[in-house]
Amino acid sequence: MRYFPDSLMRLLTELQKLPGVGPKTAQRLAFHLLKEPAEDARRLGNAIGTIHEKLTNCTICGSITELHDDPCRICEHPQRDHSVICVVEDPDDVSIFERTGTYSGMYHVLGGLLSALNHVRPEDLRIPELINRLRGGEVAEVIFALSPSVEGSATVTYMLQHLAPHDIRVTQIAYGVPIGSDLDYVDDVTLSQALEARNEVG
Repeated sequence: MRYFPDSLMRLLTELQKLPGVGPKTAQRLAFHLLKEPAEDARRLGNAIGTIHEKLTNCTICGSITELHDDPCRICEHPQRDHSVICVVEDPDDVSIFERTGTYSGMYHVLGGLLSALNHVRPEDLRIPELINRLRGGEVAEVIFALSPSVEGSATVTYMLQHLAPHDIRVTQIAYGVPIGSDLDYVDDVTLSQALEARNEVG
């Protein structure tokens, strides 16, 4: 790709930093942008350039929200079930469950999973924030919806020790996917069924 102009090479280099984007996909995206009106490219650039300025993590659940809309709309929604909290790994997992349209409770984003290999320790996760949410007495159930991997299992096992003193129901979604799979690859129907058929843990 050395025969491309420097400006195009810089764009290709940046595009390839995105997950799942290799040289061919980056080239296809770049030339698509070149064919589109300049205003469309400017809008895209502006949307990308302002995400760190306009977005933040919800102070309650840890999901993504606008700076001027914190706590997030889910945490503030009067018709959500505040007695149930679904614990997920990342903010994008929230959108996966919302897409099913079958869950109406609250969420808690840990921000990762325990992993000795990746040097992720308990203090790196939003575990204390979850415990604080339980102290109000409103929460009756915590649902673990973490990937069924070694790291996911280790995280659940560790957190059960901290949930034990609280008089709440602790469950884990049933999985119809192979061990090690991510929630991203589970279809909506399977995920809804896994949530409905959740099992008691602890």
